[in-house]
Amino acid sequence: MFKFIHTADIHLDSPLHRLEHYEGAPREEIRQASRRAFENLIDLALDESVDFVLIAGDLFDGDWRDYHTGLYFIAQIQRLNAAGIAVFIVSGNHDAAGRMTRSLPYPPNVHVFGHRQPETRTLDHLKVAVHGQSFAASAIMDNLARRYPEPVPGYFNIGLLHTSLNGREGHAAYAPCTLTDLEARGYDYWALGHVHQFEQVSRDPLVIFPGCLQGRNIRETGAKGSVLVVVEDRWAPEIIPRSHDVVRWAQLTVELDHNATTQTGLDAFRKGLEALIAQHAPLPVVARVVFTGDTAAHARISGDRDYWLEAVRSTAVAHFGERAWIESVRVETRPTGQGPTGPNDPGPFRELDRLVAEIEADDDKLLALGAVLSPLLRKMPVEYRQSDRALDMEDPECWRQIVREAHDLLRQGLKSEAPDT
Repeated sequence: MFKFIHTADIHLDSPLHRLEHYEGAPREEIRQASRRAFENLIDLALDESVDFVLIAGDLFDGDWRDYHTGLYFIAQIQRLNAAGIAVFIVSGNHDAAGRMTRSLPYPPNVHVFGHRQPETRTLDHLKVAVHGQSFAASAIMDNLARRYPEPVPGYFNIGLLHTSLNGREGHAAYAPCTLTDLEARGYDYWALGHVHQFEQVSRDPLVIFPGCLQGRNIRETGAKGSVLVVVEDRWAPEIIPRSHDVVRWAQLTVELDHNATTQTGLDAFRKGLEALIAQHAPLPVVARVVFTGDTAAHARISGDRDYWLEAVRSTAVAHFGERAWIESVRVETRPTGQGPTGPNDPGPFRELDRLVAEIEADDDKLLALGAVLSPLLRKMPVEYRQSDRALDMEDPECWRQIVREAHDLLRQGLKSEAPDT
């Protein structure tokens, strides 16, 4: 029997996006999240007395700013060296040979596979063979798997590879290959990296993405960690996902009913967040909150989104302190009844509502609006243009949402300026 840990996409010292400037958030805990998760991984390896650890790419998040990241990694990996635990690493797109200008000598228990061609390392006392190849550059479009060596006869053969396989949503198509390509090598286990969600692609042979070690943004929700593999029977290894993250990302949808007010909306949010915190306890939760539903509170919420964002955040702080942080608040509510125009609305409101409804119903008009505004959007900060919040300028639904938001803001502003009668 032998045991090993399969991990990937550690992105050591990468920040948790959109949190470092969050007012009141414990910045040091946020900055150190990837390190604490990595320490949890090392603790598991020692507690389970594993025989070796596999790191399937993106150990680092790119070139080091200084040597502190490398020194920290070596200090942690030395704990494994002292316990006689081997470590096998392939570089991925984020820590490819062509991206890393700094390096330090590693302890003797570490082997980093080269990038020029695939190679094999054996643990003869376990009858285990590990095959791997690192990325030479940050964008590898070749099928690396097809060149991997033949399996070593009589050994438990492992392929260590950073790849998108045949494509995964949200991940660049690097080192593409198919499940058939992997099966053709005749290995017992494929230890993959690059995809940040856990996925068991195949049972025979075992093909596993362990997911990332610590979620870094709202696209990386749920528990994150590694896979502990126990091999007593070569044909039926036991796969045990283990979580190591220290901060948990989650989505929270709050549906407001027909008669909701801003206060009942905040009450519903508080109850939903309380349940979310309990679900992920004891870890703190970073939540994206989405309000939905046909509700009487729509005009107030949509018409002053700055207020609503701060009201939601202050509710979270008041009731849960540092157990929860709000990443963002999205308003996807709709007005109740016949729409935003009531029977007593004056003519200008009815005309505004008619014009907006006309634009919303016509994709060509929405795209024309987008064409007019696109030069302005291209001047937005790169952090926005490359984020998941960025507009798709060729998607009418994005512009439809923008028109709705502008309509709500304008209507609320006009109402606040209108004289009492």
